[in-house]
Amino acid sequence: MVGKDRIPIRGLHCLCMFGTVNLTLRAKLALLYGTIVAVTLAGFAGIAYVTVSNELLRNLDASLERAGSSLLDIIRKEQQQARKPLASLRSRGRLSKTDPLRVDILDRPNMRNFVGPILGSGTVAPEDPVWSAVYEHMLLNSSSTALQLATDDGAVAWKSDNLGTDSLPTYGMFAREASSAKPAPIFSHYWLRGERYRIVMITADVASVTAAYPLSEVDETLRRLFSLMLYGMPMALVISGILGWFIARGSLKSVDDITRSARSITASNLQLRLPRSPNNDEIARLIDTLNEMIARLEQSFAQVRQFTSDASHELKTPLAILMGELGVALRRPMSVEEYQATLASCLEEVERLTNVVQGLLEISRAESGQVTIERAPVSLSVLVGDICDDMLLMADSKGVGFTTDIASNVMIEGDKTRLHQAVLNIIENAIKYTPQGGFVRVELLAIDGKARLLVSDTGIGIAAEDLTHIYDRFYRVDKARSKDIQGTGLGLSIVKWILDAHHATIDVVSAEGAGTTFKITFVTL
Repeated sequence: MVGKDRIPIRGLHCLCMFGTVNLTLRAKLALLYGTIVAVTLAGFAGIAYVTVSNELLRNLDASLERAGSSLLDIIRKEQQQARKPLASLRSRGRLSKTDPLRVDILDRPNMRNFVGPILGSGTVAPEDPVWSAVYEHMLLNSSSTALQLATDDGAVAWKSDNLGTDSLPTYGMFAREASSAKPAPIFSHYWLRGERYRIVMITADVASVTAAYPLSEVDETLRRLFSLMLYGMPMALVISGILGWFIARGSLKSVDDITRSARSITASNLQLRLPRSPNNDEIARLIDTLNEMIARLEQSFAQVRQFTSDASHELKTPLAILMGELGVALRRPMSVEEYQATLASCLEEVERLTNVVQGLLEISRAESGQVTIERAPVSLSVLVGDICDDMLLMADSKGVGFTTDIASNVMIEGDKTRLHQAVLNIIENAIKYTPQGGFVRVELLAIDGKARLLVSDTGIGIAAEDLTHIYDRFYRVDKARSKDIQGTGLGLSIVKWILDAHHATIDVVSAEGAGTTFKITFVTL
């Protein structure tokens, strides 16, 4: 049972995956476009259907009211002509309901087919002349429109021939008491001989009239409108779907071009770029972003190649020296002093290899986020002073002048161990690259909330073309590759990383043969 139950669930899952994941972006855009059009058309069709239905009913009510009011005008004038003079009638103010209702005029041959609004006095004016013309034509059709005249007590005094033996409801059936003001017409639906009619009931001082018209023509109009919408909407959806497909195809053509161009770019030809779109649209911004990313990749690959080359060079030299020294020691017998000298040389090369490996490991851990920078208040004055005390011995042994000017109570936030490593490297390099008889000066200043460390020397200096590369791994100027000055070329790379981690800046001013000045700026507490 478990295995059988899993089959439809997996099938449903596959259908869902086909409907969402397996569709191309072009198909999804076309489907989305068609869905939006379908919802829009459905909403518009619903609103249009309701609006037309209400408009048809409203204008039908207006025309029926006009027909009933016209009939009441005829009866009122007939009553006035059969009574006393007009002056006496005005003195009474209104006709008496006890007077007999005269409907003789409606039995005359020229009035038997009366239906529509003939008189203009007291009738309801339509708001739309087009609809008025339509309903005038409909209501003048005596075979469709039914009229009924009733007295105040509800007795039918006259009705049109198309009613036959049937009768329509009267005003009094819906409103038993009429106020002294002019009562409002009553609109309703009424079933007669199995057909639905729209009726209006109007009362006046002489009588009440009921006008009715079958709703079959209105229903037929609405049915035709509904059929038009029913058959027209699928056609519109098909057309919109096809148009949406071509629109999506045209919009995504540039994406296809980007895809083909991107596939041609590999690690061996990163100098290539994606073709720039002439339009300043989203695709153009995407192309610019991808080109910038490719440029960064090209730079990174170049750095990796340079790093590999430099690392190989740095590791190759001490390894070659080790192999040579050990080979010589194995090929011929040597005295104890010679063995000791050979071992000392090998140890020196091993230390160099160790420094290179440790530097590479430290940089690698820093770039991968494995090194944590502690944040604690650090007295930069004490830290720089301690380092200068240690470096004074190195300067004296090399015959280099060394002076300091350190401001007191300069506090910053950071990792004391890493800061010690960075400052020590800068000062050590200044002494290392300054020849005998030269001069090194260390200054620590506190200016406008900033701590500024200046390390100046009168050493060999750095050429202008080398200044932009001094923080690159294994990069060493030519003069630094002499046997008298040992180094791995990783010190300034590590210094730059430490200072960046502490949000500090480092600047260098140097001229070949005229010395170098490093300026490091920290934010104080």
